[in-house]
Amino acid sequence: MTSQPRPIPPPATTGEAIVVPLPRRPRTSDPRAARRAFLAAALRNPGKVGAIAPTSETMAEVLTRIVPLAGAPVVVELGPGTGAVTGVIDDRLSPQARHVAVELDPDMASFLARTHPGLEVIQGDAVKLGALLAEHGVTKADAVVSGLPWSLFDDATQRSILTQIADVVGSEGAFSTFAYRHGLLLSAARRFRRVLHETFEEVLVTETVWRNVPPAFVYVCRRPRQPAES
Repeated sequence: MTSQPRPIPPPATTGEAIVVPLPRRPRTSDPRAARRAFLAAALRNPGKVGAIAPTSETMAEVLTRIVPLAGAPVVVELGPGTGAVTGVIDDRLSPQARHVAVELDPDMASFLARTHPGLEVIQGDAVKLGALLAEHGVTKADAVVSGLPWSLFDDATQRSILTQIADVVGSEGAFSTFAYRHGLLLSAARRFRRVLHETFEEVLVTETVWRNVPPAFVYVCRRPRQPAES
């Protein structure tokens, strides 16, 4: 299912607000430089980079549909890498929004800070997400967009990160992450899907983005489940 463009509304009458498109946030990313940074990170830490290529723009568009288009939302991005999704998020945000990225690799974190001037980059491990965000004054987020390599994490790590994400988005926010189509039947993928359903009441699956390398789809999750009383 693809989203249809919204019609342009007629001029506002008395008492109605006129919505003026806001300028995009500046960024200086060079696609070739981003590819070089991605390959360098993959060579440095092949066991921690779960992708074989940066996320495609089409995939990024699907992944970031949960990002609010208006107001002053707080958006947290996990595992942004070289910023393939970062730029698409920035294109959706108003200048009043806050975009925070948590990146483990220090060189990629530095690359992001250079190429996305309006981005708040936190160099750290998503396993400590709650503490990292609290240090920067973030207790709630309207959207959490993840590019983390879930298949590389064990069950305890997956649950820990997802629990912290659920705490951050609360009942009003949303969380999105992607998975590769070819891995659907693998035990690690089935386990992750089960943990998602155990963490969130609503887990939606988008259409497959065949132009991504490899083809992938997005999980969109809302309404964290309340922990069972002991």
